[in-house]
Amino acid sequence: MAKPAQGAKYRGSIHDFPGFDPNQDAEALYTAMKGFGSDKEAILDIITSRSNRQRQEICQSYKSLYGKDLIADLKYELTGKFERLIVGLMRPPAYCDAKEIKDAISGIGTDEKCLIEILASRTNEQMHQLVAAYKDAYERDLEADIIGDTSGHFQKMLVVLLQGTREEDDVVSEDLVQQDVQDLYEAGELKWGTDEAQFIYILGNRSKQHLRLVFDEYLKTTGKPIEASIRGELSGDFEKLMLAVVKCIRSTPEYFAERLFKAMKGLGTRDNTLIRIMVSRSELDMLDIREIFRTKYEKSLYSMIKNDTSGEYKKSLLKLCGGDDDAAGQFFPEAAQVAYQMWELSAVARVELKGTVRPANDFNPDADAKALRKAMKGLGTDEDTIIDIITHRSNAQRQQIRQTFKSHFGRDLMSDLKSEISGDLARLILGLMMPPAHYDAKQLKKAMEGAGTDEKALIEILATRTNAEIRAINEAYKEDYHKSLEDALSSDTSGHFRRILISLATGNREEGGENLDQAREDAQVAAEILEIADTPSGDKTSLETRFMTILCTRSYPHLRRVFQEFIKMTNYDVEHTIKKEMSGDVRDAFVAIVQSVKNKPLFFADKLYKSMKGAGTDEKTLTRIMVSRSEIDLLNIRREFIEKYDKSLHQAIEGDTSGDFLKALLALCGGED
Repeated sequence: MAKPAQGAKYRGSIHDFPGFDPNQDAEALYTAMKGFGSDKEAILDIITSRSNRQRQEICQSYKSLYGKDLIADLKYELTGKFERLIVGLMRPPAYCDAKEIKDAISGIGTDEKCLIEILASRTNEQMHQLVAAYKDAYERDLEADIIGDTSGHFQKMLVVLLQGTREEDDVVSEDLVQQDVQDLYEAGELKWGTDEAQFIYILGNRSKQHLRLVFDEYLKTTGKPIEASIRGELSGDFEKLMLAVVKCIRSTPEYFAERLFKAMKGLGTRDNTLIRIMVSRSELDMLDIREIFRTKYEKSLYSMIKNDTSGEYKKSLLKLCGGDDDAAGQFFPEAAQVAYQMWELSAVARVELKGTVRPANDFNPDADAKALRKAMKGLGTDEDTIIDIITHRSNAQRQQIRQTFKSHFGRDLMSDLKSEISGDLARLILGLMMPPAHYDAKQLKKAMEGAGTDEKALIEILATRTNAEIRAINEAYKEDYHKSLEDALSSDTSGHFRRILISLATGNREEGGENLDQAREDAQVAAEILEIADTPSGDKTSLETRFMTILCTRSYPHLRRVFQEFIKMTNYDVEHTIKKEMSGDVRDAFVAIVQSVKNKPLFFADKLYKSMKGAGTDEKTLTRIMVSRSEIDLLNIRREFIEKYDKSLHQAIEGDTSGDFLKALLALCGGED
């Protein structure tokens, strides 16, 4: 196994077991497999808690004490996926890789994905050890076997990788970078047909550091990432192999995080892939894989394994994973790189809605990406630069910056920001970096996670978003969490409150004008359900359903007319009546709908005031509103705030927050009224 570079931090999840005694472990394993049945808990506890070096010592002690082969006994006692996992852990890493490759090319057909994964990701030293292990274990030449089982350019690239001769010099020649960019461009985009040999030579031999610069320059020169050219110029297994090589050059942990996610998503689990990666990376970079997985897929690797596997197999995998990152605090997923339309202005607003954040003039995503990279590079972080750029760009511009940042530096801007800033500032900045629908989906998900439900957050979002926004949220929720928003709401809420939220979450509010006759009928239903009508009619259950339908599906102009007719009919205000006659989450949801219909900016001004009122600050609500309304109606909210509370939103924020979080909030606020 390749050793970490001198001074490099160990990033595996499995460590040498303290107080290790190979004889004692050998005896415990022998006892666990003695007699009828086997103690699988004891077996997995020992083997998943020892480093590979220690497991080899246990094998030696076992043979010395009992004259038996430990791996043979384990194979006899265990079965299925659990056996494959445990036996894989007992082999030295190079021998484990050799066994995987032997299985991949044995019999009818070839497991090309396995070949690609191993040969595209191993270091020179690991490759040399693999070739030697294969020779020792099977008395065969690995290169000859691969040549005999593959063909064409795919075969040629595998053979090049198998040599383990990738350059390792960190000193990069700028002239050679430019030459390689030109050679790749001429071999693909500029050529009738493709000169695959150039791709093989350059991608198979140049150092990682060199190739990262080549990829950056290739994008600048051609206007497209190297991956796009590979997809356009190559095909089949050769294309897949070259893309895997590029991914591993950019980030080997990210490559494996993606492989793990794909192994478990959807119906069925690709257990061979899951086992191979968890075994091979447990003492190399599992912590990095976990971190990238959590950031990229909005869930921890631990939780996905837990939900996708079972029994001793699951327990063993979770031990190798080493921890649950969902328990570590606030995270934001890497937002999908999709085109997203700006949130529509309310079609029924009586005043023009204005945000405080607008597209920056003379916007230059290249300059912004470089400035952000510089702000996070080296010792310390330049929070002022980060705040200044991100709070003064529109969301569409921020998405361009993210893409440019990845193209230039091969890094994820969200991940870098998350590692450089923390606390309330991190939640605010990372929230601003997400497309709006994905941010709302994230807030809804968080409101339903863990013990208890944040009903106020569910109400705030679902009661105030337009149809277009709700539809976008549904799509984002499904994309990010692989579950419909309706299903999530159904499993986390109950009764009338659940019915209200699900109705709002359909995004089917009417968008026409008012209908006076219908408004009078609707006002009558409201009066009857609120028990202030002179002549109640119909059963209560039917009336409750009709009232919910009215508030959740009628258009805003129509509901304003309903509320006016309600006052004429009863001499009561519908909002005050709901507060008096109803209770709990149902009351809060209906009140939020009514307030939003009456004056949405005022609704948010009230929420902001309450988040900063009294002892302590509700930073989550404050952040959520400032992020979500900054490009829609925050200027209107500011005006409602100062009119109602006789002080500006700017003053309230200034008096209730501090530090960089304060600076970022004031930048979003946009001015002193």
